[in-house]
Amino acid sequence: MSIARRSFLTTLLSCIGAPRVLSQEFENDRNSYPRLVQGPMLGGARPDGIDIWTRANGAYDVEIHLDTDRAFKNPVLVSRLAATAENDFVTVHKLRSLQSGASYYYRVLVNRGRHLGNWARLVPDLAYLPPFQFKTAPALGTKSGFRIAFGSCARLQADRVQPIWDAVALWEPDLFFWLGDTVYSDSQSPLILAGQYQQQRSVASLQKVVRKIPQLAIWDDHDYGRDNHDRTNPVKEESLKVFKNYWANPSYGLPDAPGVFYQYGYGGVDFFFLDGRYYRDPNKDADNANKTMLGRVQKRWLKERLKNSAAPFKVLVSGSGWSNAGGAGDDSWSSFITERNEIFDFIRDNEISGVVLLSGDTHVGELNAIPWSAQGGYDFYDMVASPLAQNTTQKFICQKPEARIRTPYSGSTNFGVIDFDLETDAPSLEFKLINVQGGSVWEPLILQADELVNGSMSWQNKAGPKVIQHWQC
Repeated sequence: MSIARRSFLTTLLSCIGAPRVLSQEFENDRNSYPRLVQGPMLGGARPDGIDIWTRANGAYDVEIHLDTDRAFKNPVLVSRLAATAENDFVTVHKLRSLQSGASYYYRVLVNRGRHLGNWARLVPDLAYLPPFQFKTAPALGTKSGFRIAFGSCARLQADRVQPIWDAVALWEPDLFFWLGDTVYSDSQSPLILAGQYQQQRSVASLQKVVRKIPQLAIWDDHDYGRDNHDRTNPVKEESLKVFKNYWANPSYGLPDAPGVFYQYGYGGVDFFFLDGRYYRDPNKDADNANKTMLGRVQKRWLKERLKNSAAPFKVLVSGSGWSNAGGAGDDSWSSFITERNEIFDFIRDNEISGVVLLSGDTHVGELNAIPWSAQGGYDFYDMVASPLAQNTTQKFICQKPEARIRTPYSGSTNFGVIDFDLETDAPSLEFKLINVQGGSVWEPLILQADELVNGSMSWQNKAGPKVIQHWQC
């Protein structure tokens, strides 16, 4: 064994210590067939580790074993948790004390011999596959180049094959973001909602993505409640409990403000994942200074975090589209223009640079701009990817947002890709919309960080002339 490898194993074991056995004693049934029914799925990557989500087929111990060598000859047990009926047999393993920016290989074992003498069973469905791989996040303070992919609207009922995940795997993103409607439950039953997550998590084409690429998520209406649901959802606490059980996000809301919002940093970029449902006033309410999508506490949290961020890019992730295209009463920020503009004015007035916007929901891919340079700030770009697995639609194509930067795309299911380059003195990002065949459907949008500062007007230089001058339905 090499000195470097021995050092890795010694450090890891000393930090983790002996795994604590959490499960109760079960009958020694040698005919049982313990395995995973969903997962493994990677959650948020950190500089010192990663989270791994699994769901077993019964009340078994679930273990994660790591190795730095893909031959997996000397794996180390780093986590053991009990899958229990109370938690729907879900475990979330929080691996820590790992090296930043490093690759690791892992396997999942279920019901390792503690109950059955020396008998141990590797997860049968995965036993003949090579070990899976993940990479920890870059070290804190590191400004790196990396790629994210994102999308929304994965309706299993409309697409049980979901070939879009083959295209996602082709682009090899470092992270994948789910921007809401991750499932279509449209139910007030937690059992139905959990069942929809279980079915979506079992889609064959999805496996290569969730096993290797860290997944982060927020919700929108169909995975929160029913169509266009808001704070009046009578089972929102139950929906939140199920959501938290089926995702491995870095955090969820605040102690005094439950929800699915959180901040996440990676490679020098700050991402702000927003909860647009839990506190949302009804869309049809009159728009004024009291109407809110985010709620008082979440909005204060967002402003404070934006003000404290020194990242060259600050990405606001929302399920609802940011433009005014839908008009009053629409299920988007266009019904909350007063609050949206309050946030944009706060960004301008506090000279917060580098803010860009992500959203989904519309069942078409879009690239729009909100020209806040005309208000003394800078232009906000809304990058929209939708749907992942759902029929596309043309009903939004004729809408007129503040500024179309690219012609809306409804040719197939799609997802967004953003390449961040922070390794130079001129940080930049490049956004592409990718179709189900894995091809880019537009000319990419390239943004320099120094274009996203007060007094900079950039949108007219980014849009194609036909989109600006000749956009007609």
